[in-house]
Amino acid sequence: MEAKLNDNTSLGINVKWLIQIIVVAAMVVWGYFGLTSKISHLETDVIRMKDSVLMNSEFRVKWPLGQLGALPDDAEQNMRLRFIEKDMEVMEAHVDTLRIKSVQQQELHNPPHPFLPAAGYPKETETGGIR
Repeated sequence: MEAKLNDNTSLGINVKWLIQIIVVAAMVVWGYFGLTSKISHLETDVIRMKDSVLMNSEFRVKWPLGQLGALPDDAEQNMRLRFIEKDMEVMEAHVDTLRIKSVQQQELHNPPHPFLPAAGYPKETETGGIR
């Protein structure tokens, strides 16, 4: 028996099986599009991550070198440090003047003896004696 397919060929199939085939085909199509959507979403995420890694690498290298600017907190901290340095210079100058005044006060209250040398007394002579 030869079966020839043409326009008049009829196919006898159960309606229950026809509905199951349609449902299975619909689920396969739905699954395929779901997978392709998920894959394209993941590819987009990978591209974003690569860009973030590249930007982070650039940031990691350039930030410590000062090539990307400074934080506002850094600018404020630098300003405060400059102010403290100026204060320290004024205080050091004031301490120096106080030291000079202290030395002058000691010289006024404890004048050196007019007959003794000011520093290094007693001194040894070349012959080993004390002068």
